[in-house]
Amino acid sequence: MDKSKRKVVIAGNWKMNMTPSEAKTAVAETAKLTDSMNGCDVVLCVPFVDIASAVEAAKGTNVKIGAQNVHFEAKGAFTGEISAAMLLETGVEYVIIGHSERRQYFGETDATVNARTKAALAAGLKVILCLGEVLSERESGITSEIVSMQTKLDLAGISAEDMKNVIVAYEPVWAIGTGLTATPDQADEVCGIIRSTIADLYSADIADATVIQYGGSMNDGNAAELLSKVNVDGGLIGGASLIPAKFAKIVEAAQA
Repeated sequence: MDKSKRKVVIAGNWKMNMTPSEAKTAVAETAKLTDSMNGCDVVLCVPFVDIASAVEAAKGTNVKIGAQNVHFEAKGAFTGEISAAMLLETGVEYVIIGHSERRQYFGETDATVNARTKAALAAGLKVILCLGEVLSERESGITSEIVSMQTKLDLAGISAEDMKNVIVAYEPVWAIGTGLTATPDQADEVCGIIRSTIADLYSADIADATVIQYGGSMNDGNAAELLSKVNVDGGLIGGASLIPAKFAKIVEAAQA
């Protein structure tokens, strides 16, 4: 697999943090710190209420704004949900789908992840598609089977053309918010399994071109080593993305 065919993408997932005024300040500071770093794409995925202020603060900078979820229907009686068309009109370019916290706390399944992904792509959004195993699955030695199955189910019916707008984020659930991190070799191995599954579903060329991020507690201290691996094309960053200086260090690590 040729890593030079892919651009590194460093995306922050703010989760349920930052008010609109705080978001404006954080985006502006992140943009200032990363302005000269052109070796990767920089994305901040913010809560729905922060989107307007984040998009405004990011204008004219290298920072792109994303959302953290999207509904699979275009409109209707879905209280509290947001459609892809709504997101698009706010100015976001990316949306996270299938994050482990959505799966764990809000009943997200591979079927709904697939439906949301199709809706987002049809609207013209770029998708950061999350998948990964829980601790019991890793300890049982079935990580490969789990992530391969998730990849197949989550991408079912997604065209080869649409894969140009799909980023896959491997997040070992046991490493999300725990401070635990897969070793660089573990991250590279599983990202490689995902890439091989994409090659089986589509082609080696599409697998070569697909950006696969690591999303399990990547931070400013471990980013460089993780990003050095051939199958790790970036990171989906949680806590560190809330601190512009730390997030900028991760972006800096991606410049090599």
